[in-house]
Amino acid sequence: MEIKTFYCNPYRECTYVLHAVADDSKECIIIDPGMFGEKEEMRVMKYLDEHSLVPAAILITHKHPDHVCGLDCLLKRWPDVPIIGLKFAMPDDIDAMQEIAGLRFRILITPGHKEDSVCYYFEDDYILFTGDTLFEGSVGRTDLPGGDMKELMKSLNILKQLPDTTVVYAGHGYPTTIGQEKQQNPYM
Repeated sequence: MEIKTFYCNPYRECTYVLHAVADDSKECIIIDPGMFGEKEEMRVMKYLDEHSLVPAAILITHKHPDHVCGLDCLLKRWPDVPIIGLKFAMPDDIDAMQEIAGLRFRILITPGHKEDSVCYYFEDDYILFTGDTLFEGSVGRTDLPGGDMKELMKSLNILKQLPDTTVVYAGHGYPTTIGQEKQQNPYM
């Protein structure tokens, strides 16, 4: 899997574009389109065009504005692309392995930062996209509407069960691993 990270908007939210490298398909998955303004939108669109990538789905970790402000830009160009997330559409069998654009993942329901928070676990590659549930050395705020520290702690217990080698791509910041977070993150 190839992962391209774009740091977007004033909050330096991470927008991810994923695609299978072993597959000749030009489909991709976009996670949390946080592009804010024409310059950021053009940067993401240029990357997609240069690599001939077309979104097969947009995955949303939670519906805070900094994680969805670029959604309209993508929907103007690809109005029929499915949007997956608790406040959008979810697969009928949420516990089953999902496959989109040649990439397989599980949806983990992880409320706490917000009631609609989910993580996407690409278990074949040991890669986890956490949105604002887990950051390097910290977690997402729970003092905003929909936040709940007790729920967040339950969600972190789910993430602790993943292999230590799992690479964590958060909604802000830089990649880490579950193992590193279990050792250094006071919330884990």
